[in-house]
Amino acid sequence: MQKYISVLRNCALFDGIADENILKMLTCMSGQILSVPKGGFVLSEGNRAEPVGILLSGTVHIITEDYWGMRTILAAVLPGELFGESYACAKSERIAVSVEAASAAEVLLLDYKKLITVCSGACVFHSRAIENMLYVIAQKNVILTEKMMHITRRTTREKVLSYLSAQAKRTGADEFAIPFNRQELADFLAVDRSALSAELSRLKKEGLLEYRKNRFKLTGGAAGLQ
Repeated sequence: MQKYISVLRNCALFDGIADENILKMLTCMSGQILSVPKGGFVLSEGNRAEPVGILLSGTVHIITEDYWGMRTILAAVLPGELFGESYACAKSERIAVSVEAASAAEVLLLDYKKLITVCSGACVFHSRAIENMLYVIAQKNVILTEKMMHITRRTTREKVLSYLSAQAKRTGADEFAIPFNRQELADFLAVDRSALSAELSRLKKEGLLEYRKNRFKLTGGAAGLQ
């Protein structure tokens, strides 16, 4: 676990907890590292909602698929971020989403029961981790609400501008990278990929933005929202 301490140190779950205590907690919570190839699944819909995951390297997507195989990306998880905590803490019998590796990834799986139950020693850092978990869940709710603001816009143009505007505000810069390729962004915004590509081309021609692969730069003003 020591090799991943720099990633774990930046994980919100361990905010305010010293490195040596992080390592003690991982042992307490029966931490196990799982290597997943690109396209592999960390968790699949219908699995028991027991483990909480922390991404150590790579990228994973939280996805849903309907009966006909139409998929929607609910979120992209980056190194140091958690997933599965809402289902685990809600004591759901089964998860309603899948966690798929968008690239080769390494994941740390933790026993949520040991995570949310103060150990026999009633250690201060374990109590801090429980407080941090509440913060993480609250933040995830905020992010989900933000996504709903994007996908409930009426047109592809409005969805794209809403999403990119939110990314600019989050990073505090007009130039930034997003964690999606074109197909993944289309899945995230629930739009057709060809419609997304066409809209991005129009926005570029209108001088509202520039882009190359997953890097964007916003160059226009409020007129783009009309």
